[in-house]
Amino acid sequence: MSFSAATLHAVLEASVPAEAGGLVVALSGGPDSAALLRATAALRMNFRALPLRAVHVDHGLQPAAADFCAACVTLCEQLRIPLRIVDAPVARETGLSIEAAARTARYAALSAELAPRECLLTAHHREDQAETLLLQALRGAGVKGMSAMPVCRPLGLGWHVRPLLDVAHTDLLRFGELESTASVDPMNQDLRFDRVYLRTAVWPLIEKRWPGAAVALTRAARHMAEAQQLLEAAASADVARLRDGDALSIAALRALSPLKRANAVRLWLSREGLEAPSTARLAEALRQVFDAEADHQPAIIWGGHALRRYRQRLFVTPADPPRVPVAQAWIAAAGSSVELGPQLGSLTWIAQRGGIAAQRLPGSVMVRRRDGGETLKPGPSAKTQTVQHLCQALGVLPWMRDALPMVFAGDELIAVADLWLDARWCEPAGAPGLKVAWNNAPVVT
Repeated sequence: MSFSAATLHAVLEASVPAEAGGLVVALSGGPDSAALLRATAALRMNFRALPLRAVHVDHGLQPAAADFCAACVTLCEQLRIPLRIVDAPVARETGLSIEAAARTARYAALSAELAPRECLLTAHHREDQAETLLLQALRGAGVKGMSAMPVCRPLGLGWHVRPLLDVAHTDLLRFGELESTASVDPMNQDLRFDRVYLRTAVWPLIEKRWPGAAVALTRAARHMAEAQQLLEAAASADVARLRDGDALSIAALRALSPLKRANAVRLWLSREGLEAPSTARLAEALRQVFDAEADHQPAIIWGGHALRRYRQRLFVTPADPPRVPVAQAWIAAAGSSVELGPQLGSLTWIAQRGGIAAQRLPGSVMVRRRDGGETLKPGPSAKTQTVQHLCQALGVLPWMRDALPMVFAGDELIAVADLWLDARWCEPAGAPGLKVAWNNAPVVT
């Protein structure tokens, strides 16, 4: 498609969610994003009366960065568009290439920048889409990867829309006879980067032999996206049948064919906001889940997360689950609270008839994680039991047992989170006492 403000309007109508509350153009300082900003600015109030602003991400990786910032400032002043410049240093120790690390930092910054219901617009064009498809193919990607870049996807508190994926790069540059006022980005000339090598050394040969290559590859990406939608629809039906609380049923998973099984787990992980492990890693994870002895609790770790099996259910968890920190004091009085740390919420004493006898408590109690071997009498007629046994009987997830806050009066355990009070410390039923409330508690059962 040729490019103009009118064609952009049509694409935005089709791709920007109806509930969007504003448009944000990602402005690099180069000609592509400048063309997008000019065309979007030309629409002004004609597109749903949505406010428009621009954002420039500065990685500070090269001397030319100042030129790109200046180009963005100049263009936005000309168009009277608000501009925000965001610094996004690139972490060098992540194990990623500098290209990939910069992209990760850039999208993290853009995601954080979006206000609720704002829509980020980027200037990815037809050749970008074709390059992405080829790079994904060379990496051995599956159908989802071969779908290349989606037109619209959730991002932060809003969405990321690529309205130019059917626009040829030459048409984009021709729009308004634009020329960038910025320097040429040295990173776009560095053949060490895969995309630059493909664009500079390989793509001209492809276009010479197959002049319509970009159109054909973009069409192939759309076909792959449609196939991915069908796979996700099938997986969605399977996941609905597999659900067992926050986990998946191992027995139901086992009944699926290997392909449907992997497809369902990938969708489940995606809905949890996670990237699935590689095909080989996922296959090995499921093998361990199915083949491990009944009393074993396999954990397959990737990218900061883990798949874990417990009592015939499959869970996805952090690789390092939260743990109650070292002992801390907690004032023993109604209304008193203590923060437990990230992902663990807080504890509060509240009035409860039949609860712990307040007059028996010291001025403050101690909260810490288990050491092992702790015991507690969970009811007036119950036997004294180990906390480990109580956790097993209740089905407390093994990897979350170190997240249970233990409350001690001196050397005696009097409560485990809001799960159990020691009956030896409690008032008779009906008499005023105290109980523990665990606020914003993680899932432990």
